[in-house]
Amino acid sequence: MTPRCSLSIMVARTDIPFMLETIPHLVRMSNIPFVERVLFIDTAPLTGDKVGRPGIGTMAQLRDYCDRLKREGWVDRLVDMDYAAAYRQTVYRKHFGAVPQPTHNYKGYPILGTIFSIEETVGDYVVHFDSDMLLYQKAAHSWVREGIELMQQRPELLFIRPLAGPPRPDGHLHQKVDYEADDGFYRFKFFGSRAYLLNKRTFDAFLPLPVLWMGYKRDWLKQLPPRFLTWLNHWTGRGCLDSWEVMISRQLEQTDGWRATLANPDAWTVHPIARGPKFIEALPNIIRRIEAGDYPPEQAGYYDLNLDLWV
Repeated sequence: MTPRCSLSIMVARTDIPFMLETIPHLVRMSNIPFVERVLFIDTAPLTGDKVGRPGIGTMAQLRDYCDRLKREGWVDRLVDMDYAAAYRQTVYRKHFGAVPQPTHNYKGYPILGTIFSIEETVGDYVVHFDSDMLLYQKAAHSWVREGIELMQQRPELLFIRPLAGPPRPDGHLHQKVDYEADDGFYRFKFFGSRAYLLNKRTFDAFLPLPVLWMGYKRDWLKQLPPRFLTWLNHWTGRGCLDSWEVMISRQLEQTDGWRATLANPDAWTVHPIARGPKFIEALPNIIRRIEAGDYPPEQAGYYDLNLDLWV
């Protein structure tokens, strides 16, 4: 039986400048019959560094763009993230074994929304992309199928993603964290949340994650155990959550699990750092080049898109 896999993409008002280009691109390049393709809409007020992002639009614009993507057949469902207290309590207990108050981390990233976007899909597997990701995939190839087959062979691989950056002839990756080469993939204890495939059943067995905090100004508070800080936050409403990907990385470090980056050059991703007017103007041509497998030679091996190389 073919595994059922859902595509999950989160969108917020910060994504308005590019989402009508990137989301059809991601669906086109993924080239797999997902059981469903879902846009999860973050309706919460912007916080953290999200407040200063360029091109922030209105909720009315976001809903209009989401409706357009659904009407044109790029996605199947539009779902608002559930911020009800009862839902937060239920899923936080499952995912953390505790119920912290914040729904977003210190940067404004939707931790509760991320959990929601996994829990509320119908597939056995979930592919997640951040809405600004760019993907190349060779015709007739599927990194998702390759990833599912690898997960079935290597159950310690809890998360899998395509090659990070266009391929280099020597196979080298420019990474800030340690990794190990394996048979057809690279192993990491560090998790990245921008693009990944997971098996929902295996992920459930990986839970609960440690609740990690930051943002306390007093040094003695920073030294307290995370469980106590969670209790303190519950009663005071103070303190900021660390990143979800850091919590997963900590759990990977404490278990036998790994995150894998596929070494296959038939699929690769780049992530734009600069998303201002210069990037938005160049984006259609960047997407055309990526979909054709074309990229500046200096970009090879680098995951972060160097805009100056493309314009």
